[in-house]
Amino acid sequence: MSTLLLRGGRVIDPSQDLDRTANVLLADGKIAAIDPPGSTTADQEIDASGRIVCPGWIDLHVAHREPGNDDDETTASATHAAVAGGFTSIACFPDTAPVVDNRASAEFIKLQAARAGHCNVFPLGAVTKNHAGQELAEIGQLVDGGAVAFTGAKNPVANCEIMRRALEYARMFDRPIFNHPQVPELVAGGVMHEGHWSMVLGLRGMPAAAEEIMVSRDIALAEMTGGRVHLMCLSTKNAVDLVRRHRQRTDQKGRVTCDVTAHHLALTDESLRSFDSNVKVDPPLRSQDHLDALIAGLKDGTIDAICSDHQPHSDEKKALELDQTPFGIVGLETLLPLCIRTLIEPGHLTWPQLIRCLTLSPANILGIEKGTLNAGADADVTIIDPDVRWTIDPARFRSRSRNTPFAGWEVRGRASHVIVGGKVRFTA
Repeated sequence: MSTLLLRGGRVIDPSQDLDRTANVLLADGKIAAIDPPGSTTADQEIDASGRIVCPGWIDLHVAHREPGNDDDETTASATHAAVAGGFTSIACFPDTAPVVDNRASAEFIKLQAARAGHCNVFPLGAVTKNHAGQELAEIGQLVDGGAVAFTGAKNPVANCEIMRRALEYARMFDRPIFNHPQVPELVAGGVMHEGHWSMVLGLRGMPAAAEEIMVSRDIALAEMTGGRVHLMCLSTKNAVDLVRRHRQRTDQKGRVTCDVTAHHLALTDESLRSFDSNVKVDPPLRSQDHLDALIAGLKDGTIDAICSDHQPHSDEKKALELDQTPFGIVGLETLLPLCIRTLIEPGHLTWPQLIRCLTLSPANILGIEKGTLNAGADADVTIIDPDVRWTIDPARFRSRSRNTPFAGWEVRGRASHVIVGGKVRFTA
């Protein structure tokens, strides 16, 4: 029997409402015990004193680009970036070439992840064939291939009838539909949030209403069908309020969930004054009042999870003119220090609240048996050094891409050890 003892850390496990100094024993890839009795010895020991020991983090949606755009990212590089950032499990977008719209393509992702050997990877299947928005993909076959949810990735499921049928069909397998809540016609050609700075900079805007209209529609369809919808990357105050009011008026717990990205908590649309293509994201960075509403949504539990929305792009693609360059930043390796800077240091969230958003809540949304340190659970553990100071340097990223607006930021906090299935997969 192979054993690993994590000694003397601050153990935080939201699934057990646990927050105290303790030892954690791992054995044969499982959590054996917290504070095992007697003088415990193990094959290997990690001194976790002064650090936080918590369930392994889970990212709800990551673009890994393989197959089709291997110059941006691969399964191996994305999963390496994931463990370096503190994640033990990621769910990957189906917007590859070819699209993950059949069983074989979902199984390919799992095979590539196993070959890479970094972390757990859960495929997200396409809602429609080839992301065309016309015909449902083979939902049942994708479930058999390991798909844990269905999505159009950054392509909203715009057709109401398609979305209704998708929710009804996915409900049969108790799988959620992940939607990018945005009315395509209202944001076509847009570069940034429509508001003061888009007018000043002379850039085409993407109105907040585009998100709010789609959120309202998806909530209505979830209520009508009894299906589960997950709203990705909320960015507007009215969208947060729509989800909040839905939960206040219905007993359909868990039918509508949502997440927010770390970069939408760290930057506003004023950042586009630099015309830096690395600040161009979708949904766009919003104004301060929207950012404040996102934080309020996290504080009161309206927003369930925090994700990286990792969108890698090669230097060549990001070097184009602002209206031509693709949306997105790499986020797996910078999420924790951004969350500390925007949520922990100002006192908006406690450590248990933040860890819940990265562990238990994403596990519940995906319906996977992760996000806990309960005895018998998979030994996926993240150890955090909350005080270490470091400078974000894209040249040191494990991701193949470097598209981040946070280069040179002085930050604190990072994962010191990441354990997947009882094996140490990353050490800082």
